[in-house]
Formats: sequence, structure tokens, C-alpha cells
Amino acid sequence: MAPRNHEFLVEAESFDEFGGWVLDSQFELEMGSPYLLAHGNGKPVADATTTVNVSESGNYNIWVRAKDWVPDHHPGRFNLIINGHVLDTVFGENDKDWNWQFGGRVELFSGSVKLALHDLTGFCGRCDALFFSTGDTPPPEAADETHRSWRRRLRGLPNEPVDVGTFDVIVVGGGVPGITAALTSARLGERVALVHDRPFLGGNASPEIGLRPRGKVGRIVDEIYERHANGDLIAIQLLQAESRASVFLEHTVYSAATVEGKITSVDARDAKSGREIRLSAPNFIDCSGKAILGVFAGAETLFGRESRNEYGESLAPLQGDKAHHGNTVFFRTKMEGSPVHFPAVPWATDVSKEFANLSGQLVKYGEENGPGPRIGNGVLDPTTRPRMKKSMTHYWEFGQFLDPYSSGEHIRDHLLRAIYGTFSNVKRLEPETYANLALDWVAFVPAQGEFRRYKGDYILTENDIRNHTAFPDAVVQNEGAFCLHIPGNKDYDFRLKDWEWDERDGKPYDIPFRCLYSTNISNLMMAGKHISTTHVASSNTKFMGNGGQHATAVAAAAHLCRKYNMTPRSICKKHIHEMRDLVNRISEDGVTVRSSHL
Repeated sequence: MAPRNHEFLVEAESFDEFGGWVLDSQFELEMGSPYLLAHGNGKPVADATTTVNVSESGNYNIWVRAKDWVPDHHPGRFNLIINGHVLDTVFGENDKDWNWQFGGRVELFSGSVKLALHDLTGFCGRCDALFFSTGDTPPPEAADETHRSWRRRLRGLPNEPVDVGTFDVIVVGGGVPGITAALTSARLGERVALVHDRPFLGGNASPEIGLRPRGKVGRIVDEIYERHANGDLIAIQLLQAESRASVFLEHTVYSAATVEGKITSVDARDAKSGREIRLSAPNFIDCSGKAILGVFAGAETLFGRESRNEYGESLAPLQGDKAHHGNTVFFRTKMEGSPVHFPAVPWATDVSKEFANLSGQLVKYGEENGPGPRIGNGVLDPTTRPRMKKSMTHYWEFGQFLDPYSSGEHIRDHLLRAIYGTFSNVKRLEPETYANLALDWVAFVPAQGEFRRYKGDYILTENDIRNHTAFPDAVVQNEGAFCLHIPGNKDYDFRLKDWEWDERDGKPYDIPFRCLYSTNISNLMMAGKHISTTHVASSNTKFMGNGGQHATAVAAAAHLCRKYNMTPRSICKKHIHEMRDLVNRISEDGVTVRSSHL
């Protein structure tokens, strides 16, 4: 009988101490797992360390799941240190995307073993997991269910999600709309679960990104937007103060179960432990911004830009396509009191080319569009429209022609290369002037642009907004300009070609409830950038403040759905006046009343 192989898996996200590495779980659905990222802006970060227990002594083969994120250049290199011994293999320099890189063979003795990830560059080295085996069979490569089952087995996790209960309503996505929906629901007396895939609430307003909500804000959005000194919103404390609200941070929803066009439950995975949970409810509100529940549940969706003729929209392109608003990575620079070295970044300057304009910085939380160092005009084409020469944060944008669901990591990485390359260009072109220039902060979480949009019973258009269409099911108002980002800069693909900011008449307009629930999934509502609109209309309804208004409406609708045991569509047909009255009361008093008073 052949001897039994001994093996164990160490997930990087389960390390005891991250050191200077950060947990990056935002791309789990596309690459298969959270991972640790050495985000040091060119300065190697402190080691991530952990201690594991080896049950059996032996000679172990080692595989490390890593990624060479710029092949041929290898900017994200790191070492694995075992009990103080540095393995000969350098990880992240094999010209491959995510893969199990073989690290060699080491002798391990039973008992405690100390592991460390040692960053060599400070430029986004990344480690997903370490696999040790006395056998020669490498781990499964594909990020599929076979791979996931293999990980569960080695981590001692059950094959089926743990049932954490039934709620009155489940909100997916903890940006401004999601917080608003969950807080309003709890204050209306609903047992609500908020499931969010980041460690901080707020989405694009969170301290990971830092924008201020625009559009029609309102009392509840104003309430949740107040910040602590570290930039975190007070929203988490507001929700924790509500006994009927449960918040699941760092949980990625990866599946939804449906029966006859109705969602019955969702499954979510904890980023650090890998623990999977199942949550059930009669009503669901998608505030993810990605229409993620619709993707899993088979909801009808819209994607890309409609042609001008399709809805008669003046701001639409002549030909429709799959282009969309891309993602943005924010940054900030500062001048130190002494010279600051920045290493050569040929892998970044081949993206930024000669671009040397660091304007468009995030000055501080809630204050964007800041100026920055620039050489001349930053090598902008002199024929560029004057508005495109302004210091605008969102001009740093990429991914408009890529699939936002499967290319998120690539989009983020391309923007990082553009920022690092531009920073290098500024320092190189005027070395004396900018000898002390340093990167103060560069986000590793991008502000996300446009994904799929739901198809509701009505699709809001540019003309509805311009003409202030009167809807019998109007429930809230939005406001603000059409904000269209036009991709296709001929020189720099991380910059916009043009930007349309059309303030129309500046007056608020109505949002019909039929735009806030799915046309084919009977118990699914939505709030935020993915409601039922055209691409042009969504360029305004997408504002976070506007999304908060949608969220107030769908929270009120969920309350009435439970009260009358009806679907959102039935509420729209039979109780729209009661819903509108409830929304107005919420808007007036911030839901200081509870359901027993309604």
C-alpha cells in the first residue's frame, strides 16, 4: 500500500499578521479567492506572517498561488520565508496570470512552522494561498467549483453554506443606497440583513475611495455620510444601533436560488475565513451597483449604450454599443521636506507614455478634482476642449470597452500603471522642481463605473428627465446633470476623450416605482446606478445621493410587501398612494417613527 500523502493549505487572508500587506477581496468572483496585496507605492511593505501547525514530519512540495501582473517586467515580486529560510524561488515573476507556482521542496518537522511573505518591490505583489504536500500532484488551477470544494476540504469547511436565518428583507451592497435601504428598513420595523463585500460601508463614499454623494441627497443620506476622523462613515454605528438590522461585512454574494421567478435565498462567503452562509427572505433589494443578484437570478438586464434612434435621446451615440463608464483609481501626492526616491517603472511608463499631469487628485475625503504637479499642459493635445483641461478626478478612467465583471482586476491594474508612470514622468522631466514629490496615497480599490442595469416595468430615458414626465407611480425625485464620460482618447487610454456635463434646466424630476423593481424576478427591487434606465439617463440617476432616494422608496415598498403579502408590482398597482405617503414621511422625519406607528 502506498504511503498516504500529507497536505495542508494556508490561505494568505488567514495569516495572523498582514504586516504592510492589505487584504484584497474585491475580485473574488473573477479570480476565485481573496488575496494579500503588497501595496507600497514603490516601497517594499512589511512582511505578512503566520504560524501553522504541521501534523506530520516529511519532505513537502510547495506551491504558491501568485500572479505576475505585468509579464516581462515582474513588478510584484516576493519571497516565501519558512522558519527563517528564504526559498530560492521568487514568486510573481513567471509571466503568468493567477497560477500555482512551484516553489520547491522543503523538509518540515511536526509542530509549529513560521511563514512570512517578504515583499521585494512595493509594487503590488500578490499572494492568494500556499499549498504544502508530500505528494507530487499540484493543486487544481481553474477557479471553479472543483477548486472551491478542494479548498473547503483542506480548510475543514462544510460543503454547504450554513443557514443564518430568514429575514424580512435582504439588501445586497453596502454603498450609500444599500446603507439607506437597510437603515430605513430597520427603522420601519423590518428584520433586515445587509450583505457587503468590503470591510467599510459606503461604496464610492467609503474611506477606501472617498467621494461625496451627489444628486438629491436628503436627510438619511446626510445622516449616514458623517465621517469619523479616519474617514469611515458613521453608518455602521447607526446600523448597529438598530436591533432589527444585521450587517455582514466582507461577505461576497456568489449565488442566488430562485423558484418560479422568485429569489428564495442568497449565499455569501466571508473573505477571511472562507465560511459560507445562506440568507433567506421574501424580498430582496440589490444595491450592489453591479446588478449582481440579477446576474445570479436570471433577471432581464440592459448593458452598454443605446443608439440615438432607439429612444430618441439627443445625448446617445448614433450607433449603440457595449461601451460603458469605466472605473477610476484615485490618488494624492505631497511635497516632503527632503528628496524622495522613486524607482524606475518602465512597465508603467509604457502605459502612461509621456503623460506628465497629476491633476485630478482626491484632496481629502469628500473633496475631489484637486490640482497636481504637471509639466506644461501635461502633453495634452492643444485642440482639446477647454473643459477637458480642468483638474477632474474622473478623467483617470479605464475599462469602458472591457467586461466589468471579468476584467475588474486588469482595469484596476492598468490605472495603477498609468498613475505610477505619470508620477515617474513628472519627477523625471523636472527632477529639481519635484525632487521632494511623493505619493501620499493611491487607492487599490477603484471607484466603480457602470455594469449591467436592470430592466424594470419601465425604462427611464433622457427625454423623461428633460421633459419632467409625470408618472402615476412617481415615488421619489432625483436631480443633477447628465454626466457622460466619453472614452477613446487617441493618446492615452486611461484618459477620457470627452466629457458631457449637461445641467438641463437644473430642476428635480420624478422616478417611477416601475424603474425600481425587476420585470421578471417578482421579489427583486433595486436602488442605485443599476435601476431601469437607458445609459444616458443613468448618467444622472447613478449619483449616490439619487441612489439614496431610490433606496428610501424600495425600503418603503418592502415594508408594504410584507404588510400586504404582495409583490412590488402589486404594490405599484394597488398601494402606490400609501407607498408615496410613507416615502414622504420618511423623507420628512428620517423615519423616527416605527412600524407600530404606521
